Amino acid sequence: MKLTLILPLVLAAFTGVAHADEADPVRETTKAEADAFNARVYAGTPGKTAYACFVRRYDAEHLARHPKQRVATMKLLVSAETFEADMQLHNSFRLGFRYRDRSGDFDSSGSCRHTVFTREGNEVRLGCGVDCEGGGIGIALSKDDKSVIVRLESIRVWLHNKPDDEAERSLVAGSDDGIFRLDRTDNSECAALVTDRKELAALRHK
Repeated sequence: MKLTLILPLVLAAFTGVAHADEADPVRETTKAEADAFNARVYAGTPGKTAYACFVRRYDAEHLARHPKQRVATMKLLVSAETFEADMQLHNSFRLGFRYRDRSGDFDSSGSCRHTVFTREGNEVRLGCGVDCEGGGIGIALSKDDKSVIVRLESIRVWLHNKPDDEAERSLVAGSDDGIFRLDRTDNSECAALVTDRKELAALRHK
């Protein structure tokens, strides 16, 4: 799915991060930095398409220690596609989660762009935004590349993968819902986030 890359949306994705880190200065990555980050995300140089799946299911002990955390499970699928129009690799994301005290599967999706937070040792974070001022997320990798750190302030989400006005909600970061660590896992764990049959087949073969 081709999603327009809009810089304001990308910057919006870091609103929560900047608030938490006192507005860290950022700079856009060089091509070499972006290529290196992509190789880390996708565990190798991505081809025409690439996928990476990260999941976290919070156990009762964790939720007991964080009583204000509303999210009980979260899945993140990061995908890359080389567009023929510009022969550039474009990243996008799909996010799925469940609340601890509310039924139903919620999800969101959007496009991504690279930036670098210089204050934290030039840590590369992928800024991802939802169209129409829908907020977004920032994605960073752990040092061993086995986990991602998802940061958010507010992001538009939908119930049961139905992006319409009636199903539209927002996941807003509270005291325990602004930063999530998700662990890398098999891509099949994120299959529920994909609705296109061809893309689902491609995901399962990666």
